[in-house]
Amino acid sequence: MEKRYEEFAYVLDFLQHGRPSARPGYRAGALVQVIGEEFFTLLEAVVKEGIFIKPYERVYVGKESRFKITYILGRISYDELTSTAKMELPGVIEKIVRDREKLFVNFFNSTQAITPRMHALELIPGIGKKYMWQIINERERVPFKNFDDLQQRANIPNPAKLVAKRILEELAGDSKYRLFTRAQ
Repeated sequence: MEKRYEEFAYVLDFLQHGRPSARPGYRAGALVQVIGEEFFTLLEAVVKEGIFIKPYERVYVGKESRFKITYILGRISYDELTSTAKMELPGVIEKIVRDREKLFVNFFNSTQAITPRMHALELIPGIGKKYMWQIINERERVPFKNFDDLQQRANIPNPAKLVAKRILEELAGDSKYRLFTRAQ
């Protein structure tokens, strides 16, 4: 299987003077902590000299010529995020989920049981058996068109926020199953 990388990421924190507790053999300079928009990969990258980047800014982190990023230092875990990055993370994840609404609505339209006793929908915070059956019954009649349609017909609160909470749980390592992220 071909290894796939993030093309774009959203900035969670801009560390103008790098990390105070830098890794051994590490060059000083401006860093960013970002989250990829496709696989929700947490990355740390070196910023080109003289460039300032704001939280929530979308930056190119792909393999071709990068405009603002010099190079990717590598993947980081949730625990390695700065407190600022952790604070920004829920809002940035929700923005990505809303921007990729079609993909996540498709998840609600097509996801199946994981085990004979558990459905993938039940892994979404706030969705128990009752909401799971409402979603399944409604999607069998007519697939959901968007988050608003899902919210109204299945009577669930803010689907984008619920999906974002699930992604955050997966990134924090609080979950046995991964629906939306890759293992760190």
